[in-house]
Amino acid sequence: MACSECGAPTIVFSVPEEYQACTPGESAAATLCTRCLTVESTSVESTGESDFTRVSDAFPTAANAAVPLALALGLCPSLATNRSAIETLLEAVERAGTDPLLVLDRLGDEPSIEPAFALERRRHQLEQLLY
Repeated sequence: MACSECGAPTIVFSVPEEYQACTPGESAAATLCTRCLTVESTSVESTGESDFTRVSDAFPTAANAAVPLALALGLCPSLATNRSAIETLLEAVERAGTDPLLVLDRLGDEPSIEPAFALERRRHQLEQLLY
């Protein structure tokens, strides 16, 4: 599937029920753009484990960290509106053993990633939100 924002390839992933409220359309499946990091709901089901390393080697490989991180990235363009959900998702990433701010730093250094939002600015705001 191609991203509706930039046309780049996307990753389809399943969204556990506990995070579906954080998904556009509260869907059971979503896509993450490998270039602009846009998250969109989809009716296409993921077949097995999703390979989030297609975005970057910095992305966590375990679904219990990768899925909430992807969903949080999808909510970043509207940080004020989605503050509570982002906080919940990033706390889940941390509980899974991944430092979400470090991942954001590394994603910001990836030349192939062109986020649809100001990643560096959001990273600073997320740091203030979490700590």
